[in-house]
Amino acid sequence: MANELLVELEIPVAPARSAGCYLRHTPREEMDIAVVGVAAFLVLAPRGKTCQEARIALGAVAPTPIRVPAAEALLAGKIPNKDLITSVAEKTAEAASPISDIRSSAEYRRELVSVLTRRALQAACATLNIQIEGGD
Repeated sequence: MANELLVELEIPVAPARSAGCYLRHTPREEMDIAVVGVAAFLVLAPRGKTCQEARIALGAVAPTPIRVPAAEALLAGKIPNKDLITSVAEKTAEAASPISDIRSSAEYRRELVSVLTRRALQAACATLNIQIEGGD
């Protein structure tokens, strides 16, 4: 707003038994413009490996950054595994509304959303000591 200055930003501490990962794809090192960005965050139940909460956000594939609640809901109450992560990645790609431009086609961006979602979820799972067979 006019005549206002942000002087502080409070970020809550992440819950116990949580992990996240952000991945992005840029076409060249010289251009720091992401073609696709995917963030995944998982919170496990107090005991076991059941996902209590999941958040997935996308950048550069819609007019503004978006969350994907339909994909997040697929993880809730389940133990992440290869098939589940693949389903979540596909649902996430469906939520993207990328454009085609000089940097990449909409089809390519949608495929990247799926691949990066899988990789981000696998990385978060690895941090939480959940082994996902057949990871890429």
